[in-house]
Amino acid sequence: MELLEKLTQTPGVPGREGRVRDLIISEIEGLFDDISIDPMGSIIAVRKPTASGADEADSGVPTRVMLAAHMDQIGFLVRHVGEDGFLRVQNVGGFDTRNLFARLVTVATADGDLPGVLNPGGKPVHTATPEERKKIPEVHDLLIDLGLPKEQVKERVKIGDMVTLKSPYTMVGNTIVSQCMDNRVACWVAIEAMRKLVADDTKHACEIHCVFTVQEEVGLRGAITSSYTVQPDIGIGIDVTLCVDTPGSPEDQRCTVQGEGAALTVMDGASIGDVGILEDMERVAEQKSIKTQRSILSRGGTDTAGIQRAAGGTRAFTLSCPTRYIHTVVEMVHIDDLHACRDLMAAYLADVK
Repeated sequence: MELLEKLTQTPGVPGREGRVRDLIISEIEGLFDDISIDPMGSIIAVRKPTASGADEADSGVPTRVMLAAHMDQIGFLVRHVGEDGFLRVQNVGGFDTRNLFARLVTVATADGDLPGVLNPGGKPVHTATPEERKKIPEVHDLLIDLGLPKEQVKERVKIGDMVTLKSPYTMVGNTIVSQCMDNRVACWVAIEAMRKLVADDTKHACEIHCVFTVQEEVGLRGAITSSYTVQPDIGIGIDVTLCVDTPGSPEDQRCTVQGEGAALTVMDGASIGDVGILEDMERVAEQKSIKTQRSILSRGGTDTAGIQRAAGGTRAFTLSCPTRYIHTVVEMVHIDDLHACRDLMAAYLADVK
């Protein structure tokens, strides 16, 4: 779990993924035959086949499988540096502002990171009217207090500097809780699945293109462009998905149940998974005794949609890790579900012909 902790504690919002990219490149050294960075900043890591397959025997070209795990997390960019020394922010990615009160943040400047406090402007609770206390602020109402003289703030902070919420990586029972499990979990799954293939000396007939994409949270942008580069035969988006299994949520609205295994996403708000890939994954999971559960997400989407629609289209599917409290700083994943996703990803890659 050391890798997952490093991934979740390394900031990288859409368009500012550099730190996470550097970390991933250092972790995947030796796992792939070629590693490149495309013009948008996505990592494209290629592992050539280690065995021959049916398609290769027929055509001389191995099946090309693209895995997509987005590196970016929801966060903010500084949009205004006030004369009073307070910062205003522009969100990059979707937030539920009910979860943004009284948060510690990190402002990444050119000459180092600055800690700050994110709060809405206005009266404190002691002096606010009952009506004012009921109001849920919008993102444009939020400000960051760096606790520094305004002259220092104006000198050090620039419009466009990255801002991320600050939250520790914590074990809670049989789960791990942290910020940006969405989608550092998928980066972990992709890396650890490849490590498992290598460590177990598992042969695979497909050509694996493991892509760590950028700017997913603002429109699947990196997945779309990298799909044109890779031109896969099969595309697998790896992501988290909602559980909706806590009190107060109707049972019929559940997407997944935490601890019940890897989620095979039948459809979401942006794509419908390829039935053949779904059935192949279920067959492999049964053979390897890996727990899985089918899932439908009524709203939202993943990199799978970007892969599926690129160029002439691609057979595509989403492998998801059940996660509670998504898009907060206490996103929770079960260790068994993490391992199920890793094991199924590795076993599926070994099965593709």
